[in-house]
Amino acid sequence: MAIRDWPSAERPREKLLSRGAGVLSDAELLAIFLRTGCRGKSAVDLARELLAQFGGLRQLLEADQQCFCRARGLGMAKFSQLQATLEIARRHLRETLDREDALESPAAVRQYLRAHLRHQQQEVFAVLFLDSQNRPLAYEELFTGTIDGASIYPREVVKRALHRNAAALILAHNHPSGIAEPSQADIRITERLRQALGLIDVRVLDHMVVGDTEVVSFAERGLL
Repeated sequence: MAIRDWPSAERPREKLLSRGAGVLSDAELLAIFLRTGCRGKSAVDLARELLAQFGGLRQLLEADQQCFCRARGLGMAKFSQLQATLEIARRHLRETLDREDALESPAAVRQYLRAHLRHQQQEVFAVLFLDSQNRPLAYEELFTGTIDGASIYPREVVKRALHRNAAALILAHNHPSGIAEPSQADIRITERLRQALGLIDVRVLDHMVVGDTEVVSFAERGLL
């Protein structure tokens, strides 16, 4: 049965408009993005099939171009549309940070870092540079490693902080394993960076570890 023949309260678009996007399932949200199904399948049926094929919504959203375009019901146009949508979300989060002090909006910082780092297949170490009022100056991904680690060089972080004329910064990296729990190596490098940056009067406000479902804050854990 086509979605247009469903009761209005069960149609994804109508549910979103009347009750909000948060009540929709992954398949219903994806169905709205797809707009149409294919022969013998509604958009929701196709969405469920794609989620099963890719192993979930995150895996589908993070699929590379070749893998994404091979799937039934997708293609280059959908891939372009999806990448544009994801970039709009990242820029929205950036503008949210630009309007607020970073320290006063920890939720926005978490969302911003998650949007940039959670999908990475390798460990990526990034820095959010801040001015004296804790407002964002720049976000930079400085080091990329293997699936289970990245080499961090304090000297390079110091150089970038001076280049950005930063007064403070927030460190961040992802764990490709999906588990955000800080390791002993994470704790050691954070202390080395804090000491190196202290020599140029740049404060390390936090170090956030991005996993699949959470972002762990060193500051909240008392690790700084």
